[in-house]
Amino acid sequence: MIRMLLALMLVVTALPADAKELRRAEIYTDFQGHAIKGYDTVAYFTERKPVKGTTAYSHDWKGSTWLFASQEHRDMFAANPEKYAPQYGGYCAYAVTLGNTLPIDPTIFRIVDDKLYLNLNMGVHKKWLNKMPQMIARGNEQWPDALVLAN
Repeated sequence: MIRMLLALMLVVTALPADAKELRRAEIYTDFQGHAIKGYDTVAYFTERKPVKGTTAYSHDWKGSTWLFASQEHRDMFAANPEKYAPQYGGYCAYAVTLGNTLPIDPTIFRIVDDKLYLNLNMGVHKKWLNKMPQMIARGNEQWPDALVLAN
């Protein structure tokens, strides 16, 4: 692990000064490349609950594979992904307010003004809910700059 970190540090410090800034991926994915850990993003809107998707109904968008529970949900997303995709690329909405990114628990969500927000865990979600309008405004200010790893 330490060797990997040292190798990464060498690569980063070896970059020329005019290199593009390092950024996280625009969409949060799991190690398999599945957006929002393989949950059906359309189901949050149609069923008002988290539902696991399946590889039988998938769609690639913005470099990530989105999984759905049905062909109908896959088609709805493909026709209008911006409507159904979670805010802040599916990263933790609270972390984005702080100018950072964190993974999410796809079972912890809130739909506000027809937009899906996800959070790291229930404790973080409660903090986010306590000041939700301010948190959304701050998250919108921070996004997509929260993706930047280094200058």
